[in-house]
Amino acid sequence: MKQMLMIVFIFFAGGLTAFAGAKQASTTKPATPLEQTLMDDEKSFLAAAKKGDIGFLKRTLADDFSFVSFDGQLSSRQDMLDQFGEGGVDVMPYEMKVVPAGDDAAIVTYNVVLRVPASEDQGPPPRYQHFSTVWVKQGGEWKMKFLQMSASHWGDW
Repeated sequence: MKQMLMIVFIFFAGGLTAFAGAKQASTTKPATPLEQTLMDDEKSFLAAAKKGDIGFLKRTLADDFSFVSFDGQLSSRQDMLDQFGEGGVDVMPYEMKVVPAGDDAAIVTYNVVLRVPASEDQGPPPRYQHFSTVWVKQGGEWKMKFLQMSASHWGDW
């Protein structure tokens, strides 16, 4: 009897695992071409900020670009070029999503971990942040028009 119960349990547990795996696979859909393009553009922006690639930033940021930093201050395109053009920004993005906002606009939203040496990880900027960027198509190319960095409160810091 114990063997029969064990067999039924294993069969039932295996069925649940297979069902859960099939359900997860069906809810994970591949990125659309628009989503993939904008996620790639966003990752390229982050790589340029890490390297201080001012040329890429100038080509990618719209002329009327603005951004809100984690401290709530609104800044201009030139401020972004000055700040990120120096390089050294090291963020690890995760949970990136694209929200279409018409044919020529979309929002890319994701979380980041700001990687800083342990000796510098005691004060601002917050290590965990949420980024939201607005991308617009201008002259056939995607340009970043707006970026907002929001601190994510993870415990007491």
